[in-house]
Amino acid sequence: MTSNLHSHLQGISAFVHAVETGSFTAAASRMGLSKSAAGKCVARLETRLGVKLLHRTTRSLSTTVEGQAYYESCRKILEELNAAETLLAARTSRVSGTLRINLPVSFGRLRVLPILTPLTRAHADLDLDVTFTDRHVDLVEEGVDLAIRLGDPGDHASLVGRRLGMQRSVICASPDYLQRHGMPASLDELRNHDCLAFGKDGQPLAWPHLAAKGTLQKVRPRHIVSHGEALRDAALHGMGLACLATWLVVDDVLAGRLEVVPIAPPLEDFPISALWPRSRVLAPKVRVAVDALFAAFQPVPSWDRDWPRPE
Repeated sequence: MTSNLHSHLQGISAFVHAVETGSFTAAASRMGLSKSAAGKCVARLETRLGVKLLHRTTRSLSTTVEGQAYYESCRKILEELNAAETLLAARTSRVSGTLRINLPVSFGRLRVLPILTPLTRAHADLDLDVTFTDRHVDLVEEGVDLAIRLGDPGDHASLVGRRLGMQRSVICASPDYLQRHGMPASLDELRNHDCLAFGKDGQPLAWPHLAAKGTLQKVRPRHIVSHGEALRDAALHGMGLACLATWLVVDDVLAGRLEVVPIAPPLEDFPISALWPRSRVLAPKVRVAVDALFAAFQPVPSWDRDWPRPE
């Protein structure tokens, strides 16, 4: 009986994931199975039910009429099972399991991971599965428990969010560059300087200071770099002025490797948010991570506490 129940649930799970992802390959990835194993699970389910659930082609999957109705019922069943497990874990208050978390590449490595790693020492049954990307992943579709985002978190009915803080950015350059080209006295003078821009999808992103002052169109970046830490390195090597987040450059500013250009104050430009899939009860493994991040970032994150005050 137990073996049959496990087989039935595995077939239902493979079917639901296949419908939601549109392929057995993606469904198998979600479940930790091979593509052929996921396909066989669904085939056995169809045989047991005596009903064809999916139309299969070499390029796509789609539900039959019977399959769509069955999918709606199965999705609700799996949601109830997940809610029951989450509720049980919350009642025991035991932080355990694998926390699948998605982080922005540079910010995640430098500012988030150092906060999360101590949790694995405090909670022996907690494991981390960390991915780094600057694209907005689909948390539900990709099976992510928690994501940290810089910028607009988006408006998704399936997600819950918590604001952790705000990113601040400054205009800065190396002492060598400023010695060779001089310190700009106004935003308008930036047109006479070598400016560095962060690139996204082949286009340079505007400096928030310029957009706020209406001088955006007057400044064209000489160099475009599509990686935050590499952009900082370019500024460190004297390639030009850059607009960089305080969390990225605070150590360089304190050490004198970069100088802040005093033509505009540090500007709050992006929210820093934690996002997780909506459920009836927040899993302890997610709750403990969100609480640790909020405590570290509020009321002022460490990098802004260390930021040099104007004399």
